[in-house]
Amino acid sequence: MHRPRSDRSPSTRRVLQAAASIAFALALAAPKDAAAAIRGLEACGDIDVRGDARCELVAKGGCTARCEPVALRAACSAKLTGQCAGECSARATVECTGSCTADCRGRCEASGGELDCQGSCTGSCDADCSGRCGSGDDGETCRASCRANCTAKCDAQCSATPPSATCEGKCEASCSGSCDAKASAQCQVDCQAKLQGSCTAELEGGCRARCERPEGALFCDGQFVDTGDVQRCIDALRAVLNVQVSGSASGECVNGECTGEAEGSVSCTASRTRREAPSPPPIVPMFVVLAAIGAVIVRKNRRGGP
Repeated sequence: MHRPRSDRSPSTRRVLQAAASIAFALALAAPKDAAAAIRGLEACGDIDVRGDARCELVAKGGCTARCEPVALRAACSAKLTGQCAGECSARATVECTGSCTADCRGRCEASGGELDCQGSCTGSCDADCSGRCGSGDDGETCRASCRANCTAKCDAQCSATPPSATCEGKCEASCSGSCDAKASAQCQVDCQAKLQGSCTAELEGGCRARCERPEGALFCDGQFVDTGDVQRCIDALRAVLNVQVSGSASGECVNGECTGEAEGSVSCTASRTRREAPSPPPIVPMFVVLAAIGAVIVRKNRRGGP
């Protein structure tokens, strides 16, 4: 008698179970909110992270000891840059953009058009920050504020400038960003200094609370990364900076939920400059997987064996 279609053989059931497992694995492998990640590091609180950064996911042992004011500078600066933007709205001067563009175009043309807009922009205004700020803790806080403003202004100008742009296009964006940053730098440093105390107190509590969670807290170059979703931030770092993950931790994170305890850390070493996002890893289309599984089922059913 013909067996009903729903009464599958043990081998068919095993294959279908394997199909479900593969589909689930592929879903986990796909980057979470990849489009948002590629747009930048919003998921990481827009913290100033450069291409040679070393990031660590730390939990339990020694984590709360890292939540000191000195480790909160970058996160506070990223946060306060946005808050001070309305007050600090000075724009680039003609003298600055003119001088910068002439120098930039000379370097770009000499390199055959191989100029990184973001790198050129941040390099220029970072040098200004170093000259503007003194030494000691106040100097470090000043530099953090200045660099965060630099990154924000360069992002605003360079994010829409593709690598294929002409030297004129790249240099116009790069110099607009760096000169805007220089024009508003002192205002940002002064404005952020007034708000630094309250921001530090708020983030210190947030850092300690994050350390108590199973997934732990994320630090880049010793600086706490203020993120509400660690996994999304890690995905963004991977997409924007081509992060390479090393180290080990117990427990696991699936769909934003983490279980277990991570003793020690997972190290993430960035190898690209900000905004140069590589293509996401290839994902095997689901129909290809299901077609292959279907072929296995058909062959087994034709043989009639379990």
